[in-house]
This record gives sequence, C-alpha cells and structure tokens, in this order.
Amino acid sequence: MSIPSYCKYIIVGAGIHGLSTAWHLAQDLRKRKRGSGKDILVIDKTAIGAGASGIACGVIRNNYYQPAMQELIAHSVGVWEEDGEGYGYLPVGYMQISPECMHEDVGEIYERQKELGYPSEFIEGEKDCRKYMRKNVFEDWQAENVTSVLHEKRGGYAHNARALYRLADKAEAEGVRIVSGLEVKGFHSNGCVSAVETQKGKIQCDYVVVGAGPWVNHFWDMLELPEKIDLQDPDGQVHKKMMWTYLSLQEGTLGVKPTVGMDNQGKMPPVIHLDSDAPLFSSEDGSLITDEMWGIYYKPDFNFRGIQGGSMPDKVEKEKVKVDPYGIDSPDFVVGPDFAHMWTSALAHCQERYEDKYQRYRNEPSGGLGAFSPDNFPVFDVMRENCFVIADSSHGYKMIGLGKLVAKEIMGERQALLEPFRYDRFEKGEPLPESNSPFPWS
Repeated sequence: MSIPSYCKYIIVGAGIHGLSTAWHLAQDLRKRKRGSGKDILVIDKTAIGAGASGIACGVIRNNYYQPAMQELIAHSVGVWEEDGEGYGYLPVGYMQISPECMHEDVGEIYERQKELGYPSEFIEGEKDCRKYMRKNVFEDWQAENVTSVLHEKRGGYAHNARALYRLADKAEAEGVRIVSGLEVKGFHSNGCVSAVETQKGKIQCDYVVVGAGPWVNHFWDMLELPEKIDLQDPDGQVHKKMMWTYLSLQEGTLGVKPTVGMDNQGKMPPVIHLDSDAPLFSSEDGSLITDEMWGIYYKPDFNFRGIQGGSMPDKVEKEKVKVDPYGIDSPDFVVGPDFAHMWTSALAHCQERYEDKYQRYRNEPSGGLGAFSPDNFPVFDVMRENCFVIADSSHGYKMIGLGKLVAKEIMGERQALLEPFRYDRFEKGEPLPESNSPFPWS
C-alpha cells in the first residue's frame, strides 16, 4: 500500500484515542472551513484495536478520588451516550463498594458527583449496605466489612471492537485515511517534528498526535524526552522519578454463561467494584490468601462470554519488558500465576453463586500491560512544539471524549478539562492526589 509523502496531521495509534481524535478533528476542520478529514492520516503498526483498547475490560466509571478525573470522565460519558447503540455501550451503572477506611474518600467522590450533576446514590453503614445490595442488586450478596456503597446511575461498560470500529467508520466518513501495518521508526525534529519515519518511508507533516497506549515510553524516547523527571513532594523536596513505569493489569474471565451474573430482576447489573479489608480465604481449600487490602471488579459480559473482571495490578520491572516495545502485549504480562485463585475466591466472597465455580476460570488474553506516569494518572500535553502526546496511564478506554478535547486544542482552543494533566505538574509539585483504594488509579 502506498503512503503519502506529506499529510498535514498524522495520528499514531488506531485505538480509542487516535480514532476519537481523528474523527473529531476532521469534524472541526470541516466546520471551521480549515480543511477536511483528507488532511488526517491515522497509522498503526498492527490494526484497529490491536493494542490495549482491544483487550480492555471496557468499564466506564466516574469513581475517582481526583476532581479532575471526575470532570473529565463526566465529559466522556456524555460522548458515549451520544451514540450508545453504535458504540455497543451498556449504561448499566457502576458500584463502588468499600470498607470503613475508604468511607470518607468515597463520600467526597459522591459530593463532587452531586456538584457535577452526575446521578448517584450513597448508602452508608454496614447493615444498610447489605440490605441495599440484597434487595436491589443480588439477593446472594455476602461480602463482609462493607460500610459504604456508591451507586453511579450513569456509566457501565462497552463492547471493545464495536466502539473502535464505529469510531473508525465515523472518521473515514469524514475522509480520514487509516493505514494499518505501518510502523513508526522515528521522528525528524529540529525543535518541532517535521516528519514521521516509517518502515515504508518518511511522511512529512505539520502536526503529530501520539496515542499509543502502553507504548508511550517508546515514543517518549523517540521524541528525546527525559527518562527521569524531578518530582516535588508536598514538603518541597525534589526527587528523581522514572517518567514511565509498568504495571501488569490483572484481568480474566469466569467461563460461565453471562446470565449467571444477572441481578434479582434477571437484568444486567451494574459493574461491581469491591475494595475490602476483610480477610480473603480460598474458595478451593479455605486457606488464607491475604489479610491486607484487596479489591476486585466484575460484570457479566457477552463479549467475553462469561463473568469478566480483574483485581489489583502487578508491578513489572522495566528491564523485564521486551526490547521490542511491540512485544509488551505478550501473555507473559497478562496475568500473574496467583490471579485466578485470588479472583475466583474474591467472587465467592462477594456472592454465594460463585462459591463452586473456581474451576471454570478461563485463561485468555485480557488486561495487558500499562505504562504509568509518576502519579499514575494521564499526561495530555504538547511536546516538541507540535506533537500532542496522549499518555493515558491505562485510564484510556473510558475516555472516548478525550479526542474531542484534543481536537479543539489542535485548533487553538485550550481546554480547561485538560489543564490538571499537563506534563509540568510534576515540576510544580502538583501531582493528582492519591486515594486509599488498593488500586493506584482510583
């Protein structure tokens, strides 16, 4: 396949961010009479959705301790709702179910959701939480030490491939060209990026967008950006930190009919997320798995053909990541050896119906590797003067509306929703705040 020698806008990555940016940018160019989708080229080494977007669990939630994340997700949920059927979006809602040590944090999340006009319900107290879960969701709910339930009425999850191909169709209808099997080898830069080097030759350009998911470190190096940065702590002390570290996202599927997971009314339930400080015991032999904080999330999913979900990520040393950055989707990095035991036992901890189902765990690609920033949250910023880097820190799939904001920035309209995610926040000592969840991205 021939490639052009020049294209005004080159977008690297045909995942959720690259495709959303391409479509929205094409719309903006046409509406402003500053060009069209024919000025945009999306390139991907493999294919549409071949990376993290294609194997993500697809959960769409507003359960974030960080106000900036809550506002950004509320914006994206609105975009999901614009074409829910086309994207395969299921607005079943989301439940954050927590122990007492997280009660205050989750209460703050609820208050900010009210301020945003994001509908949710907050249940407090162990007795009332159990009553709410058994009456309104699952009559076999049995998780212990739960003192708060935040039930988001918007959000839910979406079908990976369907959403991505829907975006691709929208972009191509605007004239955008999407080229698969085209690997980026480097950038030509003299301050700003003048061209993208591929295995099929150089493509000159005026602007580049990098939306490469877990491969961000690879492109970060190509752009000759720093491997380590100065991070100022709240006391004013400056520490050297790796810009990108890796976590293996622990996800899997219980191979039962998705209908096994339906709610009391036989309907799709909200996505369930439980964080717990209750001891977790094996559903196989009764042995203690952990008496420290742990957490899981799960949902019945007809796309994954079972009960799909995950647990806390595992740290992966950078030197263990393959030299070929495009090999980091290897099954070696999908789930650890203890995940199936822990996750199926946690399902049984939550609901009686899963107590005898641990042997039905199905080992198949899900989760994958994530590249995380120093505070575990995204970086959205222009680097090298004309290269917008979308580094989602594995928060990506739910942010379908991010491309709409990036397109406006490319058009010269700085977006307030993106301000907290600028690269210089680390130097300024303004990282996003941490919650008490065992998940580093909550």
